[in-house]
Amino acid sequence: MEAMLRAMPLFLPLAIVQVGLLVVALRMIFAQKYFPVGNQMLWIFIVVLFSFFGPILYFIFGREQSTR
Repeated sequence: MEAMLRAMPLFLPLAIVQVGLLVVALRMIFAQKYFPVGNQMLWIFIVVLFSFFGPILYFIFGREQSTR
């Protein structure tokens, strides 16, 4: 129990980042119409199942690229 309390300052910021990435990725997935790789259900599954790396994968491969 004491070891968990000592590790809390390390894990709390990581948990906050993880939840933030999850929320932002899911909001972007629901707002997006076209997916260059996969579809909406696939990206929701990936983001939720792989909770830390899933949103990062979505930000790299799943977002619609802006045309300038």
